[in-house]
Amino acid sequence: MAVQTMSWLPRTATSPGARPRWVPGVLGVVAAGMVPWMFVLGRTLPETTQVRHWPAVWIGLDLAMALGCATTARWYHRGDARARLSASAVAALMGMDAWFDVLTALPGTEFTQALVCAVPELALAGLCTWLALRDTERLS
Repeated sequence: MAVQTMSWLPRTATSPGARPRWVPGVLGVVAAGMVPWMFVLGRTLPETTQVRHWPAVWIGLDLAMALGCATTARWYHRGDARARLSASAVAALMGMDAWFDVLTALPGTEFTQALVCAVPELALAGLCTWLALRDTERLS
């Protein structure tokens, strides 16, 4: 089965599939609205909390990362440009995993272990970011 790579060249405003001009405005408003929201969260969230489904949270995150890595590997192996999309998702998930591992760890050995584990997670996030930003022609 032949796989066609997708063109990543931007479309012009006059092409049939032109990018809607309102998208950057909406995203900009959301980004600006998130700033005061972060201040509200910083002042209102409790220092600690109980979580009922803690194992499911971490297993689900690891499952998403594993599926993302497998998908990226398969698409990259086939020369499919969609590998860039899955690689960017994996990079985001790996960064998020490292962030939460470190910030939710208890002081001492658990914190040290989280920092040690963050190194390969962030290295993989860097690899996936590199794959996501690569030139599409190099995939095939």
